[in-house]
Amino acid sequence: MAINVLGGPLKACSHRPKTGFYRDGCCRTGEDDRGSHTVCAVMTSDFLAFSRARGNDLTQRVPRAGFPGLKPGDRWCLCASRWQEAFDAGEAPPVVLEATHQRALEVVALESLLRHAQLEGAH
Repeated sequence: MAINVLGGPLKACSHRPKTGFYRDGCCRTGEDDRGSHTVCAVMTSDFLAFSRARGNDLTQRVPRAGFPGLKPGDRWCLCASRWQEAFDAGEAPPVVLEATHQRALEVVALESLLRHAQLEGAH
């Protein structure tokens, strides 16, 4: 069973749009997930602009990859290193702790995630 950053069972991040490295709605990870897509983040316009400026435009659809394009309010499993980069730049989006995999803690401090926590029911 996958564990979240709070030590409980990992909850789903989003099924609409379907997220996760394995596109199962959860921020699960494995050996083949080199980017560690473990942070369940709630997209904001500021973060989407930040990511676009860093060369990863998450708002653009990529149908052949099954990527719908994201908008503010969508939940998405981000790479832990991208979330940390955004945090360092003051642009980190809110996170859903119950849906953020414990392996994110290999890159991101729990204190940082706690400071950006969004309540589970708020989406």
